[in-house]
Amino acid sequence: MAEQQNAIPVIDFSPFIDGNPAERKAVAAQMRQASSDWGFFYLAGCGMPEGNLREAFAASQALFALSDDAKQAVAWQSAESNRGYVGVRRERLDPSKPGDLKEAFNLAPEQPGGAPNLWPVELPAFRPQMEDFLQQCVATADGVLQAFALALQQPEDFFVSAHNQHHHTLRLLHYPALPDSFNAQAGESRAGEHTDYGSITLLFQDTAGGLEVRTRAGEWIAATPIPGTVVVNTGDLMQRWTNHVFCSTPHRVNLRSSHRERYSIAFFCHPNHSANIRCISTCSDAENPPRYAPISAGNHLLERLNATY
Repeated sequence: MAEQQNAIPVIDFSPFIDGNPAERKAVAAQMRQASSDWGFFYLAGCGMPEGNLREAFAASQALFALSDDAKQAVAWQSAESNRGYVGVRRERLDPSKPGDLKEAFNLAPEQPGGAPNLWPVELPAFRPQMEDFLQQCVATADGVLQAFALALQQPEDFFVSAHNQHHHTLRLLHYPALPDSFNAQAGESRAGEHTDYGSITLLFQDTAGGLEVRTRAGEWIAATPIPGTVVVNTGDLMQRWTNHVFCSTPHRVNLRSSHRERYSIAFFCHPNHSANIRCISTCSDAENPPRYAPISAGNHLLERLNATY
């Protein structure tokens, strides 16, 4: 295993998008190293248009500014649909701690016969804005998945083809500012310690900060927002798929900056529900046999969501 650096790596993705085979291979190698050492990295030059990102954050702010009645009209109902508004303290990412001091809104690429998204009637522009942003996130995630496949000596479409039904979730997040008089319960935080459930996550942050990542040594360090980058982390299913070649790293959002409200947008990239997640051939050998039995990606997601709400 490579020696861990002392800071979450920043990787320029533009040579993978526009470069020659050697440059693409070099970027993929950097992403493999970061995913092994950290399970997290900042990705610069990923091709996400800055205007789309600004519009998505503005739409998120408009959504969370709606009245409680308007938000409850599009409330989250079940793990099976996993759509709609989630109120403050409704979710508990760390089941041993109080509910998280955040509110969220989940949506996803719509599928024929699948659960529909819930759209607030008060914001007619919200739907086209989010649908456009979803397409940009899918394109960015597919690029990351292509690089991961190359890094693991697999065909370039290895992961993309296992995600082509777009069973992803886009999550808008708002962490309200807390008054100076607020007294936190024991163990309370803006988002409890957790790992992500799927294959990869794209996280877009505002400037407020608060995200922390746990190192292999058990130390918590700040994932300070860096303009022009998206934070990429690997989740539980990618860790299983790669037999711990890529790690799924605990992270949280602390209370230290709770006097400021915080917005972030997370795109949770999840394999097709029918995908059978089994150890990749290049990720095991006689000294490192497969650690996990195969599992259905859809069953894994339902188990994790039902444990969270």
